[in-house]
Amino acid sequence: MSSGIYSGFSDIAKQAMLQPQESLLEVKSKKNKLYIGIPKEVSFQENRVPLTPLSVALLVNNGHEVMLESNAGQAANFSDKDYSEQGAQIVYDTKKVYEADIIIKIAPPTTHEIELMKPGQLLISTLQIATLKAESIQALMAKKITALSFEHLRDEGNTLTVVRAMSEIVGATSILIAAEYLSNVFEGKGLMLGGITGVPPTEIVILGAGTVGEYAARTAISLGAEVKVFDPSIYKLRRLQNNIGNRVFTSVVQPIVLEKAITTCDVAIGALRAEDGRSPCIISEETVSRMKRDSVIIDVSIDQGGCFETSEVTNHTHPVFRKYDVIHYCVPNIASRVARTATYALTNIFAPILLDIGDMGGIKNLIWQKSGVRNAVYIYQGQLTNKHIGERFSIPCKDLDLLIVSHR
Repeated sequence: MSSGIYSGFSDIAKQAMLQPQESLLEVKSKKNKLYIGIPKEVSFQENRVPLTPLSVALLVNNGHEVMLESNAGQAANFSDKDYSEQGAQIVYDTKKVYEADIIIKIAPPTTHEIELMKPGQLLISTLQIATLKAESIQALMAKKITALSFEHLRDEGNTLTVVRAMSEIVGATSILIAAEYLSNVFEGKGLMLGGITGVPPTEIVILGAGTVGEYAARTAISLGAEVKVFDPSIYKLRRLQNNIGNRVFTSVVQPIVLEKAITTCDVAIGALRAEDGRSPCIISEETVSRMKRDSVIIDVSIDQGGCFETSEVTNHTHPVFRKYDVIHYCVPNIASRVARTATYALTNIFAPILLDIGDMGGIKNLIWQKSGVRNAVYIYQGQLTNKHIGERFSIPCKDLDLLIVSHR
C-alpha cells in the first residue's frame, strides 16, 4: 500500500477519533476492576517505585486490586507494612506479581521478566531507547502485550510529563551534589556553594537551557551563586531567562567565551540533551585539564554519552573520580538518589492514568480519548506502533490510529 493512501487512512482514523463519542457514554458505566502488579526493581541502583502507599489506597478505594512484590518500595523508604495498611496485597513470589493484568514498573523489563509476563497484559515502564534490544521488543510482541513508555507520556499542555518531573528533580539535585563535593567533607576545595557578605560567590557554568538547566540555575541562584548558562538555542536561553525571572548570564555556545567560563568556574553542570542518540560533547579534555584544581563537574547527560570528553559512567556506590585534579560526578540515574521525592512525582502522574483506565472501561478507550497517553504507546496488542523502533530494528510498524479504529 502506498504511503499516500496509508496516511489518508490515518487521517480518516484521526477524524473519527475527534468525532463525538456517543458509544463512550455507555462504556463509562462499564467500570473495569483492575488487577495491578508492582514488581520489585531488579535493575542496578533503581531505587524508585511507581506508586506510593496513599496512591495504592486511592486505587483500592476505587475497587481495584494492587499486588506488590515484597520490599518493592524499600529503597524509597516505603515498607511492606505501609502498603498493606493501605490495602495492597504483598506477595513474596515474583511470578505471582506477573499474574496481574497491568504491570507497572520503573525500568524496562528484562528478558526474564518478559518471560514471566502473561499474554495480553498492559505494561507501563520506561523504554530507554539507548539500551533497547530487538529481542525484547519481539518477545513483548509475541505475547500480544500493550506497552506504554512513560517517558513519552504527555500532559494536557503537551509537555512530556514524566521527563519534565524527573528533569526538575535532577536539575535541583545536581547543584546540591555540587555543594557536597565543594566542601571539605568530600575532600573538595572547602567552599560554601553560593557566598556570604564580603566573600565572592562561587561560579557555576550550566551547559544546556532545558528543564534540567533551568532548575539547576534556579537552585544555584537561590543559594547565591553566580550562574552562567550556555545553550546553542537562543529560544531556550530566552525561555529560561523568562521562567527564572532573574537576569542571568546567558550565551550561545561560542568556544572562546565557553572555554574562559569553564576554566575559571568552580562547578560545571553538563545538561545538554540530544533528541536521538548521543548528547553533544562540547568540552574537550584539554579544556578540562586547565580547569581550577578541586573544581567539580556534574555530567547529567552521561546516560547519552556526556558533555565532557573526560566523563566516564559512575554509580551511586562510587559516584566520583578525579582527572586533572577535577572532581567528576557522572551517575546516570540521579533521581534515584532522592528516590522518595521521585516516587511522589511519578505517583502523581501514574495514579490518575490507572484510575482513568478503570473508569473508561479499559486502556483502549483511554488511548482513544487521550492523545497524551496515545503518544506513549509503542506496542498495541502485539503490534509495533513506534516508527523509530521499527526503523532501528527493521520490524514492520503499524499505525496506532488505524489499529484502535479497527479494534473498536
